[in-house]
Amino acid sequence: MTAQEMNPVARSPAPARTTAVSLPATTATGASTSATPRPRALVFAYHDVGVRCLSVLLSRGIDVALVVTHEDAAGETIWFGSVRALCERAGIPCITPAAPSLDLIEPMLGAKAVDFVFSFYYRQMLPDALLALGRRGAYNMHGSLLPQYRGRVPVNWAVLHGERHAGASLHAMVTKPDAGAIVDQQAVPILDNDSAHEVFGKVAVAAEIVLERSIGALAAGTAIHRAQDLSAGGYFGGRKPADGLIDPRQTAWTVHNLVRAVAPPYPGAFMPLSGGELGILRTWWPARPAQPDNPPAAPALLADAGGLWLRCGDGALLQVLEARYNGQPLLAADLEIRFGCTVLTLT
Repeated sequence: MTAQEMNPVARSPAPARTTAVSLPATTATGASTSATPRPRALVFAYHDVGVRCLSVLLSRGIDVALVVTHEDAAGETIWFGSVRALCERAGIPCITPAAPSLDLIEPMLGAKAVDFVFSFYYRQMLPDALLALGRRGAYNMHGSLLPQYRGRVPVNWAVLHGERHAGASLHAMVTKPDAGAIVDQQAVPILDNDSAHEVFGKVAVAAEIVLERSIGALAAGTAIHRAQDLSAGGYFGGRKPADGLIDPRQTAWTVHNLVRAVAPPYPGAFMPLSGGELGILRTWWPARPAQPDNPPAAPALLADAGGLWLRCGDGALLQVLEARYNGQPLLAADLEIRFGCTVLTLT
């Protein structure tokens, strides 16, 4: 499957802010010490963002009635925290249905209504009937600075496009995905050599900050909601391992962004080489610029000064920090041994 078309995405307005509001005080066991009842929540959560945001709700005294999460997918590398394990430690009911439905979930909530429905990196769209269970609203934590990068894997797309910032946005859930009014946002920097995995770690912390900063105002009914201008951003789909295919004719910056967008624990960037597969797992920026007095030479893999270099379509040399050939580590010294040369032209 080919990569999703990548259109430039406009910058969003300055992140929204909310004013902190105190929740009803609780004891160490979570029992309320005031006459004000604790807000009750139904939570859909997965991944590190799910763990961090659920932890915020528990810390701030929210009565979590039920958590819906996922079974880990067979064959997927599980490098992130477990929502189900957190629920077991906290003694919270937790289920893992293949497809959540009102008929399944509503009876498990009992006679007492829930105030809020939250979704924290849950991987399925929730039907309107489930959103309506939150009598005071339904909210999602999205891993971008909305309205930018609505949709799937927003951190990977942001790195792929060479963005300088990513972030987390808490927004109201509506029928259209990632389109509801924004309650709060937090930006984080994307540095030149950050991988998507590293940026995701920053976004998970940003999500925790946003929710902790906003939950009091939501509980008090004073949170400010700012409508999104959807024309200022774009929607992006999921990515497949095949989308990591490197085109060495592209600029060094473009290739570098692809490598770090899909670097492990994601499937990694790759290209065909001499009947096998070259995996490029880590590169370094800045690249060596092309010689200005010569036309750019053809894209090539080179061994030079004890290191591996990828000469890209603009003639710049991108240092390769980690590479594999047919699954085995490939070092600069291996290039002549394996291929009989120190400069291997790429097609």
